[in-house]
Amino acid sequence: MKKWLFLLLGSLPVLANAQSPSFPKDFTGNWKGELQWFKTGNPLPQKVSMELRIQPADSMHKYTWNLIYGSATQDNRPYFLLPKDSSGIHWVVDENNGIVLDQYWVGNKLCGMFTVMNATIISKYWLEGEELVMEMLTIRAKPLSTTGKGTEESPAVDSYSVSGLQVARLRRQ
Repeated sequence: MKKWLFLLLGSLPVLANAQSPSFPKDFTGNWKGELQWFKTGNPLPQKVSMELRIQPADSMHKYTWNLIYGSATQDNRPYFLLPKDSSGIHWVVDENNGIVLDQYWVGNKLCGMFTVMNATIISKYWLEGEELVMEMLTIRAKPLSTTGKGTEESPAVDSYSVSGLQVARLRRQ
């Protein structure tokens, strides 16, 4: 019994690596689903239909990153996804208006963080089964409190107020 358990446990890293998604190749497609937006203090989410269209664009390694909330006539955001370097780790979402958001492929997720209008937003995109999952956490940029003594033994630690969470589960169309 121990021998079988050892063989099974020993093969788990190989199985996990065999199923790792390739970014952005495995993410290309037209994805559609529902976004649930939870605001701190309100247990019921605001719900809105959402689409994410990721397609190869006019050059190698350039992709569309088209976010649609509601319908294409309501809130259509035609961005581009571009590699920042040749590692496949550092990417940017170019909003085509001077705003460029850095993203990183880490832990089989595309992750980014930016601050706008006194709110810091942490975004993550990943594949889960047949779904593309998007999660955005909104945090107030100014610390809510600072604790600790500011020493090596008790460093100063800033805590922040969480104001919202957006979660979408999208299926390939």
